[in-house]
Amino acid sequence: MFALRVEMRRNYGRGKERRGWNSHKCSLHPHRHRRPSHNNRAQSLEREEQQTPVNAGPSSNEDPSSSSSSQNSVAPELPGFYYDPEKNRYFRLLPGHNNHNPLTKDSIQHKAMECKRLRLLEEEERQNQKTTRTGLNSSVLLQKRQLGLLSSTSYCRLVHELKVNCMQRRKIEIHSLDSSVAGTNNFKIIVADVACERIFTVNDVEHGGCKYGIINLSGLGKESLSVEMYDNLYFTNRKVNSVCWASLTHPDSHVLLCLMGIAETPGCASLLPASLFSSTNPGARPGMLCSFKISTAWSCAWCLNPQADNCFSTGLTRRVLVTNVVTGHRQTFGTSSDVLAQQFATQTPLLYNGCRSGEIFSIDVRQRNRKGQSWKANRLFHGSAVTSIHLMEAEHYLMAADMAGKIKLWDLRTAKCVKQYKGHHNEYALLPLHVNEKEGLLIAVGQDCYTRIWSLQDAHLLRTIPSPHPSSKDAIPSVVFSSRLGGSRGVPGLLMAVKQDLYHFSYN
Repeated sequence: MFALRVEMRRNYGRGKERRGWNSHKCSLHPHRHRRPSHNNRAQSLEREEQQTPVNAGPSSNEDPSSSSSSQNSVAPELPGFYYDPEKNRYFRLLPGHNNHNPLTKDSIQHKAMECKRLRLLEEEERQNQKTTRTGLNSSVLLQKRQLGLLSSTSYCRLVHELKVNCMQRRKIEIHSLDSSVAGTNNFKIIVADVACERIFTVNDVEHGGCKYGIINLSGLGKESLSVEMYDNLYFTNRKVNSVCWASLTHPDSHVLLCLMGIAETPGCASLLPASLFSSTNPGARPGMLCSFKISTAWSCAWCLNPQADNCFSTGLTRRVLVTNVVTGHRQTFGTSSDVLAQQFATQTPLLYNGCRSGEIFSIDVRQRNRKGQSWKANRLFHGSAVTSIHLMEAEHYLMAADMAGKIKLWDLRTAKCVKQYKGHHNEYALLPLHVNEKEGLLIAVGQDCYTRIWSLQDAHLLRTIPSPHPSSKDAIPSVVFSSRLGGSRGVPGLLMAVKQDLYHFSYN
């Protein structure tokens, strides 16, 4: 009996050796059996390539944002080999073997993401009325709500989910007085004014640098989507780090820009009057145009609180600078890290700041200059650099995003995180947050070029929108969401600017 058991074990071991890397379990844990040498293992794997594919590919119905991580978890990485999810097998990499078509980890991941993006775009084109699941429609939801089968929170979230998933993409036609300019420059940043009647644009120029423009959204209410773009001769060869609208002479009369310095040219904060971009009255005075020399400015914010009238702030390297435009008076607050995001409160004279160190703090702008840390209030901490902050209307809560892809809602009264919105993707970019409390939505564009929409109430991810253009670091979409695009009689929806195109997603 003992001899029979020994013989069975030997046969079992030989069977495992013969199967080699055909067994997925064996490929993950080759050390459990006889450990082959590196050369023998590579030769064995090369033979298996030509015979039987390794069935370790990721599922085709995975979320596009998690495809690369799922691929790594299902198909283990092997030194000297790469896994092709389309062919569902490994291929060997040799020096000089792919000189005409070099294979890198980044190129392989980019190819996988592009396939996912194209698949999602095809699904959206096939489904004009896309819903998250069968039976999700307004009449059924209303009936369930009236019967008491849905709570108010669940009902609101499901209505938002239905409306968001029925948003359809339509391309907007952009008209310009200079036909040679329209559609030739890539959109970099778009920012809407308070009334959502205009959007300020920063466009990359082919020969380097940036130029500015303003798009009038009044044409969005018509059957044919078209807008008017007004630009001017203003051009900069410096990088635009931050943009916001400023109310100097009247609401949204100017645009505040932070420009980085290059070589011997210092950085600056510029105030451009919006009238520079209007062609209605060419002979009118353009208004106040001023520029303040400032070292590397990462962020900016305009103050609407009467206690700090005509003031703006810039987040610099290890300090915050608050400037009065009319008097030129400046206040400096030293910090321990670069300030990447800023926003003024409207009910109190407080300035909220998000830092590269992950710290979020507020400043009472009525204080005098201080070099210590005693003036900091409402201190919160993220585990990574804070890229965007948004103060909610009641000013009891603050939304913040960081470079680890975390989006958190903080209660400023208790200094605790009360909600976390999962799915955002970021590693190093300064990406903004867009919050619409009236519709109960949070929108953010990730570094993977996907636009994600969450429910504010329960942090549920409602929809992931792929970019109409291939994903790349210089083609990250810039978006604006409003319930009245084009003014008080405008249409609700999402504006997406990517490359040279502008798209509208109707929200009805």
